[in-house]
Amino acid sequence: LQKVKNDLEMLLSTVRVKNKQLDEELKREQQWYEEQKELLNTVTKIEEEVKTQAEQPPTQSLNTKEFDELKNKVLKLNIYKKELLSDLGAFLDEHFPPPEKGENKKKKKCSAKPAVELISLREIIEILINKMVSTPHDPYITINESFWPPYIEVLLRYGVALRHPEDPNRMRLEAFHK
Repeated sequence: LQKVKNDLEMLLSTVRVKNKQLDEELKREQQWYEEQKELLNTVTKIEEEVKTQAEQPPTQSLNTKEFDELKNKVLKLNIYKKELLSDLGAFLDEHFPPPEKGENKKKKKCSAKPAVELISLREIIEILINKMVSTPHDPYITINESFWPPYIEVLLRYGVALRHPEDPNRMRLEAFHK
């Protein structure tokens, strides 16, 4: 009986400790729930304010000088974006020429052309960017014969692209914006 009593006392103390932990966890969860409700209310209020401001013409909420400044900034950003894309394209064309040209310089003896036309690194990157922008929920593209394997290796090795975890014939652009 003494042994059973000791075992039951140990069990009771264990159950009390577990109950205490569960109470603390319940308090934390309730506090988290209250914080989430407050956050939801705040976001809802902000959303309503933004909707009311969006319904008003921008010239009413901003004076014309500020509005013109914003338009100029957007225009400058668009010009800068076009320059960056142009510079990136020029860099890729200069340092990563289309595969046929690169292969012919190295292997002058081999005059056989590949079965499919290989695409340049610039085109591969454009495909990856377009896929990520158009379908962010599924940014993977399928690697086919037109992708030159050394270019795929460059993108993967330097962290520009990632392979699909289950299908090695698919890859996506690394999400640098996160």
